[in-house]
Amino acid sequence: MKLPIPPLFRHASCRPSVSRAQFAKRALALCAGLALLGGCAQLPDDLAASDKPAAPLVFPAPPDEPRFVYERTFTNSTDVVADNKDDAFRRMVTGAQRGGHFMTKPYAVAAHRGRVFVSDSAERSVKVFDVPGGKFFTIGEEEPGMLIKPLGLDVDRAGRLYVADATQKTVFIYDRDGKFLRKIGGTDLFDRISSVTVDPSGRQIYVVDIGGVKSENHRVRVFETATGRHVMDIGKRGNGPGEFNLPRDMAIGKEGRLYVVDGGNFRVQVFNADGSYRESFGAVGRQLGNFARPKEIATDADGNVYVADAAFGNFQIFTADGELLMYVGSRSEQGGPARYILPSGIAVDEDGRVFFVDQWFAKVDVFRPYELAVDQGFLVPRTTAAAAK
Repeated sequence: MKLPIPPLFRHASCRPSVSRAQFAKRALALCAGLALLGGCAQLPDDLAASDKPAAPLVFPAPPDEPRFVYERTFTNSTDVVADNKDDAFRRMVTGAQRGGHFMTKPYAVAAHRGRVFVSDSAERSVKVFDVPGGKFFTIGEEEPGMLIKPLGLDVDRAGRLYVADATQKTVFIYDRDGKFLRKIGGTDLFDRISSVTVDPSGRQIYVVDIGGVKSENHRVRVFETATGRHVMDIGKRGNGPGEFNLPRDMAIGKEGRLYVVDGGNFRVQVFNADGSYRESFGAVGRQLGNFARPKEIATDADGNVYVADAAFGNFQIFTADGELLMYVGSRSEQGGPARYILPSGIAVDEDGRVFFVDQWFAKVDVFRPYELAVDQGFLVPRTTAAAAK
């Protein structure tokens, strides 16, 4: 039976304008070229501006009360690095195009005080978009701490970055500026690592071992961050309460609850802080509140739970107890805000902004809580913040 949604949270689809359709064609052609040439490319002047709608794109759509508004999209370094006046003049004279470093295959995202971290499994690094600082840099491209296939990401309260590397079956830990600190893991500890979650204090990490078809190790492994000591395991292979079939990601929510995406069982399982089973929500299906291909998960300060679904092309928002509130996004072959083909990673920052990754369009869309002004919070350039005061 289809789960009814209160009128306050119903979402109406948003039709793309002609300009968005034109942008989509250009973006697809650009992405195809980047797949061959790598992450560095020239940015045509008519693509330098983000593809923002003429009017604010809000969710849910009118006449319902808006909860989120589309704010911006990250695709390449020029989204945060200001254009140099001398370079702009040189391009005007010579006809050259502005260079930008694009993402090739982004997977997961994490954010800390205006700094956005995105894992790029194709380019074997983490891309960093520092909005307040107006700079872009990469992490994990050299030893020590060289990455091979970075997937899941998380940050602790201090801004330390945790990266799950699927090939090396290891979690790499860096400081906020990308300095390698230490690593935890190895081929003897995991079968197929997919994500990492850290408690806010940074004392413990939770590593999801997705296992695989031939593996019985479908579980979440918990370690002390400082020592690497194995603390406990949560779950085993199966379809019963507390059992997993291809778990994908985990988030820590209200009262220390542990929310685990149980991908092969099409549900989210909830555990207490001590690892004991609590409850689950969701089931396979095509109705709101169901899951088809759940990927990553996040929580906000109020305890709400955000689940990305690659098949639906959206993320659904639930209460801490699993009651559906609303969804954002739709599946579409046309590019543009809130339109996706292969979404994967999701994160919520300190201000309640939602960051949503799409691998096909190689982008991160950002949605701002409607009550939060555009010049408020951490994701604001310092010049804008100073002018607003």
